[in-house]
Amino acid sequence: MRTEASTPTLEPELVDRLVKPRAARGVRNGGAGGGALRPNRLPALWVASGFTLLFAAFSFLPRITENAALAWSIRGAALFLVALIAAVAWQARRADRTLVYEFAAKSVHYVQLMMHICVYSYWGWYWRPVYHEVPLILSQIAFGYALDMLVCWTRREKWIFGFGPIPIVLSTNLFLWFRDDYYWLQFLLIAVGVLGKEFLKWKREGKMVHIFNPSALSLFLFSVALIATGATGITWGIDIATTLHRPPHIYLEIFLLGLVVQGLFQVTLVTLSSAATLVLMGLIYTQMTGVYHFVDAGIPVSVFLGLHLLVTDPATSPKKYLGKFIFGVLYGVGVFAAFGALTWFGAPGFYDKLLCVPILNLCVRSLDRFSDRVSVRLGTVEWKWNPRIANFAFMGVWIALFIVLTGTSFLAKGKDFPGGRPQFWQQACSEGKWKSCNVWTQALNARCEDGSRADCLELGNVLNVGKIVQRNAEVAGVSFGRACDLGLPAACTSLVSFVQNDGGKDVLEQSCGRGNGASCFILGSLYSEGAGVPKDDANALRLFEKSCDTNWWRGCGRLGQSYLVGQGTAPDPASAVKNFDKACTGGNAASCAEVALLYNRGVAGVQDHRTALQRLRRACDLGLVTACPPEERAAKPGAATP
Repeated sequence: MRTEASTPTLEPELVDRLVKPRAARGVRNGGAGGGALRPNRLPALWVASGFTLLFAAFSFLPRITENAALAWSIRGAALFLVALIAAVAWQARRADRTLVYEFAAKSVHYVQLMMHICVYSYWGWYWRPVYHEVPLILSQIAFGYALDMLVCWTRREKWIFGFGPIPIVLSTNLFLWFRDDYYWLQFLLIAVGVLGKEFLKWKREGKMVHIFNPSALSLFLFSVALIATGATGITWGIDIATTLHRPPHIYLEIFLLGLVVQGLFQVTLVTLSSAATLVLMGLIYTQMTGVYHFVDAGIPVSVFLGLHLLVTDPATSPKKYLGKFIFGVLYGVGVFAAFGALTWFGAPGFYDKLLCVPILNLCVRSLDRFSDRVSVRLGTVEWKWNPRIANFAFMGVWIALFIVLTGTSFLAKGKDFPGGRPQFWQQACSEGKWKSCNVWTQALNARCEDGSRADCLELGNVLNVGKIVQRNAEVAGVSFGRACDLGLPAACTSLVSFVQNDGGKDVLEQSCGRGNGASCFILGSLYSEGAGVPKDDANALRLFEKSCDTNWWRGCGRLGQSYLVGQGTAPDPASAVKNFDKACTGGNAASCAEVALLYNRGVAGVQDHRTALQRLRRACDLGLVTACPPEERAAKPGAATP
């Protein structure tokens, strides 16, 4: 039993730790070292309040006030932070704790920041919605900082003020955004990453470190939920994965940026083994089946990005050479298998690189122990290798492999890659090769959604006849409708024939009843024009409203047109502007241009030239070349197309 007499035998520092209240242990004068402990000059909770206020201020930006749901997502999250500040203040006062912070920037964080900025800048030049998203990304960073410090202060006195929250936000946003109406989920996505980093830890090499790559953990959990609920449509996930292919030299940019990270943090072997595994498995698959595993590239750009970001976090990947090699191989195998499984079950394939990282993070300690056992058993002395020289050797191999892949067009993408052309899959389908017919229809559908009216028409014909693949009348009707809406007369003829002769009216009505906004829009367009069905403006208006309610943005634009001209209802310019704005916010470029004209003319009673210019800018960013300033039109791809 311990007595008072035994106390003086303890070390003075230990006595200080036991007797002195934890609240008194603040930041030392001059940082580390001896001396009295004191709190920061600027109180910690003032810093948290400042970030929260900054975060709330984003809800008043024009980009965000355009959508009430988006603005209230930020304000609701800000109110949560205010409540958390109050809870932390109460907890600290009750426990007589002094909350402090210390500035310390880790190189791994600010190097990632620079890499992310380069990727966003280049990608956004070819897909302008990236730039349009910048205010929202900045708001997430402010939210991430506020949450990170508050969560930390619930557990200990000192928070490290560095760049830590920024890579979590930027890495997450390179793979998944939620659409404006569901943006509260984006803050929940970031919160999961922050909480996982703070609470899910274990001991490695004598230090407590986070188990999971923070962004990979949140992406994994949300990906599973979205797949299970079939709710991918509330995100920009598919658009992100496909538009990353647009920059012409995106592989080279990611590769060169990756070399910087690999040189500084010695993670080359992970990326090298992952890429080599994907290449080897792809070649074997093609040799066995005569077709390609990944449709639009040998290694899709988003997967190539994952090789450099999701599995190369030094804190959540193995330290030993053999462990790094196995870790990378398992990631390559996991991505390859995940893509096959997802597409087999009809789920979006872009989740492939997001599903296996947390599982692999759980294996890193075991992989390092296994590496040590193998080294001892084989008589190797891994620890004697100079880590920097070994990493440079791996970098040399990776550079050589990248040159070979680039020279052999393995890293070609889109139309430059054989699998990116529907004709390849059509030929493979006629030869009866493995899954080629289904992939052909998927390729046609992808190109149809990207605005190719000829591919929409062909897809509709294939799925309506049902000889090559199983008939899918619903998708066939939507494909005919899209091609017609894109201005292809032959598709309009096929759509009318589908409605009159193939039961298309009932198919579209049933599909609309199940919440398919495209079907509602197409059927409404038919009633509006009296094409294949009796002309019925009131029914058309009802269907356009239903289409808009399902967030089919083209339907919102068409509903705005009905209100503007008084089709199926009395003219209502204010409702027209409201629906055009909703369609514009959702990403319909034509509606942005339409509502810009209304604002410019003051049609709804309010003339607003500034807002008109904002809507034109949005239409231009969404790809409507005629909405761009004259000096930009010549630089836009397809600028000569009317």
